[in-house]
Amino acid sequence: MTIQRTDKVLQVSKLNPNVVNVEYAVRGELAIRAEQLKEQLASTPGSLPFKTITNCNIGNPQQLEQKPITFFRQVASLVDYPDLLKPENAQITSQLFKPDAVDRARTLLAAMGGSSGAYSHSKGIPLIRKHVADFIEERDGYPANPEHIFLTAGASPGVQLVLQTLIQNSNVGIMIPIPQYPLYTASIALFNGKAVPYYLDESAETFGLDIVELKRSIQEARNSGVDVRALCVINPGNPTGQVLTEESMKDIIRFCHEEKLVLLADEVYQTNIYLSTLPFHSFKKVLKSLGPAYEGLELISFNSVSKGMVGECGRRGGYFECTGVSDDIIDMFYKVASVSLCPPVQGQVMVDLTVRPPKKGDPSYPEYRAEIDAIYESLKRRATKLAAAFNSLEGVICPPAQGAMYLFPRIVLPQGAIDAAQKAGKQPDALYCMEMLNATGVCMVPGSGFCQREGTWHFRSTFLPPENQLDSFIDSVAHFHNSFVKKYSN
Repeated sequence: MTIQRTDKVLQVSKLNPNVVNVEYAVRGELAIRAEQLKEQLASTPGSLPFKTITNCNIGNPQQLEQKPITFFRQVASLVDYPDLLKPENAQITSQLFKPDAVDRARTLLAAMGGSSGAYSHSKGIPLIRKHVADFIEERDGYPANPEHIFLTAGASPGVQLVLQTLIQNSNVGIMIPIPQYPLYTASIALFNGKAVPYYLDESAETFGLDIVELKRSIQEARNSGVDVRALCVINPGNPTGQVLTEESMKDIIRFCHEEKLVLLADEVYQTNIYLSTLPFHSFKKVLKSLGPAYEGLELISFNSVSKGMVGECGRRGGYFECTGVSDDIIDMFYKVASVSLCPPVQGQVMVDLTVRPPKKGDPSYPEYRAEIDAIYESLKRRATKLAAAFNSLEGVICPPAQGAMYLFPRIVLPQGAIDAAQKAGKQPDALYCMEMLNATGVCMVPGSGFCQREGTWHFRSTFLPPENQLDSFIDSVAHFHNSFVKKYSN
């Protein structure tokens, strides 16, 4: 028998209140319920009206059967088991691995001192940071300094490192888009700062970013005494899937320059672009194109191996680059990074592979190109098909995905559902998503988890379910939606 003590030190009432107040919707109540249902299906098959849980709550491609890139996994395997590179194993290795994968593994092992199990430099392995700098220069046409690049355990820890350093006290404000990705509100709350919302302009086609709204937001915050120091932009957007035009980006840079703000550019979906008329431009490229008048602007750009066609979320690899940031601040970032010793070395390896994939003429290139193109084209088809399916539902308006891997439909809910949610102490879109999960096994995230304009309701879904299962997925969601509307309209 377990005796519950009432004098425990670890009690919620005694914890850091910033930790208690943190909320992270994509891994919140619905995700917890989804895990409970998954366990029930495993222990008692046939006990639920569905056979599997479909996790559309988070951009986790390989969880939904996206295949890893062969070249990337070959190199990672060799790095983790370098005995395969010994001369006595050459015959079997040559049968299993392409020669350029073997060469890359040897190069990376030499750069890390012979073992992926050893700590690396706290900024990340120098050779990989150089390769990231080469990638950025090739992408943008402007040089990058490896010493201004930090490898991280995914983009999220990089964002948190910067916010933790930037938020000096509880009066420091960080401008964030609404709808926003919960990483930002959660991290700002954790570090006891103030989230300063600016609202994206929602239409049937996109979620636009309006400079007038940025000016309203910062003026309102500063009038109330908030020390606004940074503006966060997510491009392509999460959860909203929009892609900024180059002209909009120039306006944002001018705004940050005039208002003396650090620009935090979350660019983790930069390869998830679905419209040829809206190509991706990095904020660094656009900033540099504006000339020396804007050289003083402080820009920190984030990227990750978790998204794009790579989808290696579990590897925990990413980086951020500092542009226009003074050396003493970079030293502070380095000090904070050093507390964690180093980012995961396997994540660093995946960063290297992402920014330096096989090129034409390499033995692995044909297979690599075919795999990347197949994933991209499938994502593009799924985005279009699922948006059309959502738009066919009663009371649902779904802008198409211009980028990223999410759709963020707006839904008009029956008054009966709003009343039922209020009675249950829930947001109406949270009630909708929970009932969908319990009826179909599909886990989405309510718009209230991302913040949204008052009086509007949304849900966010990835379009990552396997393409050969998409029709049944759509049928299941449509059947639930129609039943939900009928249930609460009576």
